[in-house]
Amino acid sequence: MKGKPKIFGTVTVGERGQVSIPAKVRRLLELDPGDKLIVFSGPPGESKMFSFIPVDEFTPFLGRLEKHISELKKNFSQKTKKKK
Repeated sequence: MKGKPKIFGTVTVGERGQVSIPAKVRRLLELDPGDKLIVFSGPPGESKMFSFIPVDEFTPFLGRLEKHISELKKNFSQKTKKKK
């Protein structure tokens, strides 16, 4: 899914803590019954946001994240050296 983030509506947390992923999202992301998703969030107490990532997408996601972090560290290091 390329482009801008999109809001697909709301879901309700049931008595057992379950939510249903809207059909439009399941089709768009090609999620099928039985697919495994990783659920993660930021540090507790800082945000109530969380995300789902399909298990088979998690390793590529971490690779992209590591690349971005390396670029940020490099840029930060260059900027702090210029100030000295």
